[in-house]
Amino acid sequence: MGEFTPDAAEALKAAEAVCGPIALEEISDRRGSAVWKATGPLATVSIKIGTGEAAGTTAREAAVLDQLTGYAVTAGLFGEGVWYVTPWLAGPSTWRVFRPVRKGDGGRDEALVAAAGLCRAVAGLHADGWVHGDLQPEHGIHTERGNVRLIDFAWSRKLGTPLPWTAFDGTMVHLTAPELAARISSGPQPVETTQAADVYALAGTVWACTTGNWHLDYEAAAIDRRIVGPAGLRDAIAARRVPLSTVTLWPELQAVLREVLLSEPDDRPSAGELAALIGALDT
Repeated sequence: MGEFTPDAAEALKAAEAVCGPIALEEISDRRGSAVWKATGPLATVSIKIGTGEAAGTTAREAAVLDQLTGYAVTAGLFGEGVWYVTPWLAGPSTWRVFRPVRKGDGGRDEALVAAAGLCRAVAGLHADGWVHGDLQPEHGIHTERGNVRLIDFAWSRKLGTPLPWTAFDGTMVHLTAPELAARISSGPQPVETTQAADVYALAGTVWACTTGNWHLDYEAAAIDRRIVGPAGLRDAIAARRVPLSTVTLWPELQAVLREVLLSEPDDRPSAGELAALIGALDT
């Protein structure tokens, strides 16, 4: 955590134009990407700043937000960095909604609604012709109005348009679909992400939110994650050498997710179909 960089003063001006006088709270700062919450009397916004290698991904994300329905963004450059300002999305992440489930304190009704809502949000994105590319437990925000808004679009792409990157090495490796891991490992680049791979990541995300652990049992495959690193994990996932975990905290929900995670890409349900399967479960 650190001070807001004075080089990005234009970002503050853009935030103040929407919010009035603002108070800043740093939310995250890693690998050249920093996010700030700017709160004022009129509104609250998020300020994201990317420097170094993160400048490119920040610029891509701003470009995606500018094209998505229901999102608003103001962006600019400073030196070798990129900034953008977008409305702050208030509400818990899917990971947080599932916390009582993981602790054994109930909350299953709310969790099912949240999981189905997350799936519908992804289905809406897919229906508009997009691939998210980086679905994770913290990348769905459940707002007070009951809507689920997706965040972190740095690896998103519009189907039928040129790829916005020259190389893709995957995002959260544990949530990378086997067929996508194989393309990343063997090439050629640039790799095209797919909606089917999004659905795999979506099922893995809900599994992680439910159990608190990844769906892949690396120990059963005799894989030490610290030794092999992301590339080694990706190779193992591509070869389907990592079985699914047998830890079952919510059998009915995990049975639905297990079917998705074991399916070939063409056999996976759509995000909307997964929403219906989850929504039909009893608690």
